[in-house]
Amino acid sequence: MNSIITAFYKLLTLGLSKGAHITRYSMYRHISKYSELRSGDLKVLSISNSENLAKLIGFTDEQITNVSYPEVNILHLPFQDQEFDAVVSDQVLEHIEGDPHLAINETFRVLKPHGIALHTTCFINPVHGCPNDYWRFTPDALNLLVKPHADILDVGGWGNLYAWPFILLGLRHEPIPNARWHPFHWIATHNDLDWPIVTWILARKPSA
Repeated sequence: MNSIITAFYKLLTLGLSKGAHITRYSMYRHISKYSELRSGDLKVLSISNSENLAKLIGFTDEQITNVSYPEVNILHLPFQDQEFDAVVSDQVLEHIEGDPHLAINETFRVLKPHGIALHTTCFINPVHGCPNDYWRFTPDALNLLVKPHADILDVGGWGNLYAWPFILLGLRHEPIPNARWHPFHWIATHNDLDWPIVTWILARKPSA
């Protein structure tokens, strides 16, 4: 049945330019407004395959250092203090087998003064592996974790109840059409602040 529904979806979006899938579409569009040309001497730490998030805000492959669990644990990053100009993690915080406060502490330890930290995670979401699933974060929770370390530039979430029938039909990972008139685009961009599926925070470490 899911294969039939997916084929019908592809037919309904045939020929249209598309973006990320439904739980990333609005979030990535929102975050992309912070994209800028990053000087070549800047370094960004990508935690657990978060390279796409780093590129979304303007970093290039040459500037990205990617580390992944279990070889590298966010709770004990093997880097010097103030080594990176940015740290990003995309849907990582919910999988931390330990204290999220300690993970955030580590990301800011390796961040240079005036560096930026960008974390995305989830709130209303089924239990999922990679390899295990431990935490959920509202925007307020992310703010609580980060504000002792940095100036908050942006914190928020995206979600709505209409997304769940779409997801339950097996369409979660199908790319969303960019055409604003399309009903699937509306589902992916409508936001109910009481029902965040994904959440994010962007913050800047003070200069001193």
